[in-house]
Amino acid sequence: MTDTIFALASAPGRAGVAVMRASGPGAGAALDAVAGPPRPEPRRAALRELKRADGTKIDLGLVLWFPGPASFTGEDCVEFHVHGGPAVVEALAAALTAQDLRPAEPGEFTRRAFEHGKLDLTEAEGLADLVDAETEGQRAQALAQMTGALKALYEGWRERLIEILAAIEGEIDFPDEEDVPKQLARTAGPPLDALIGELEAHLADDRRGERVRDGFAIALIGAPNAGKSSLLNVLAKREAAIVTEIPGTTRDIVEVRQVRAGFPVMLADTAGLREAADVVEAEGVRRALARAEEADVRLALVDVSRETPDADYLARLRPGDSLILNKTDLADAPQIAAPDGVSVFPISAATGSGIAALEAWIDATVRDRLSMRESPALSRARHRQGVERAVAALGRARDQLTEHPELAGAEAHAALRALEGLTGRIDVEDVLDRVFAQFCIGK
Repeated sequence: MTDTIFALASAPGRAGVAVMRASGPGAGAALDAVAGPPRPEPRRAALRELKRADGTKIDLGLVLWFPGPASFTGEDCVEFHVHGGPAVVEALAAALTAQDLRPAEPGEFTRRAFEHGKLDLTEAEGLADLVDAETEGQRAQALAQMTGALKALYEGWRERLIEILAAIEGEIDFPDEEDVPKQLARTAGPPLDALIGELEAHLADDRRGERVRDGFAIALIGAPNAGKSSLLNVLAKREAAIVTEIPGTTRDIVEVRQVRAGFPVMLADTAGLREAADVVEAEGVRRALARAEEADVRLALVDVSRETPDADYLARLRPGDSLILNKTDLADAPQIAAPDGVSVFPISAATGSGIAALEAWIDATVRDRLSMRESPALSRARHRQGVERAVAALGRARDQLTEHPELAGAEAHAALRALEGLTGRIDVEDVLDRVFAQFCIGK
């Protein structure tokens, strides 16, 4: 934190403009050395000649001065906006290095903002997600998190838990009173139950926030030659998978990443489900079944020209899945009693018949499962694990409330630490290292 750091904040390579930023106690002196005094007014761009220590010119560019604490990091900061040629960027970096600045590590600017109280840990994670966002859904979720949506949720839970703790510890202070257990259950019990219920409701959101970040998984399953690879190519609108008349052509999983309804979607073509003829096909079938189990939605294909799905096949489907009756250009689709909650689509991957309806259903399913709701979603596994630890501790506290209030208090404190770890209120150095290591350099 005593070093002054610098990094390219724009994308590397040839560009119209490159932005180099610096932060730390030596940022002002570096600005004076490279751009010359007087310093520009804070947060106002000034056109300056940028020079090396020997006076030779590097470029003509804009400089901005952000004296701390009124800066992104809370420290003195400088931005140099120069022409985006690699030679210009390299020369400016060399000039800053000559002023005893060092290159920043990944995420070091944002970590300094966190350390100076400019962001909490959830807002910092939201910023990283916003930089990485590739879809509209990811952008909206990341922006909400960066602007404090999750922070407000977690801080609200924390404040309610502190009130519960105050009630528990207040009763512990009067252990000689005969009605302490009844009084404690009356004052702390209902709000404790309500908080447990709210945390459990957030855990039961089908991992919505994580799916927005990582992608909604759809697995295509079925017997060999049912048309899975053909359908994948139709949905992908390109030749993503090899299609032949030879059964078992697809041995491994073929994945296609798409954007549907503004969200990332991963389509997976899998090996045909049958008795394997060799060890390679057996491994493909095993992977197909594993991917089907993990997927958010399964599209189960049937070749209506030569088969009808049996009970075992239909039993693989869950509510929200779809049964695809393919090759209706060769035979009429049979009447099938699909399991409850399973949609049925007669299609022909060869002619395109029924594809529009299937795609509309996929888009609607993705939108319904992932769209933002009134309450922000838990966007990372770290958040989910922290809330799970809090729920477990609060459950133990509720069990001990009337018989052993001092133990209930200890468990409530454990839950409080779990919630405070989500926003970075407590010492979580190992968590911080993992979080900020995922950032790009210059952010």
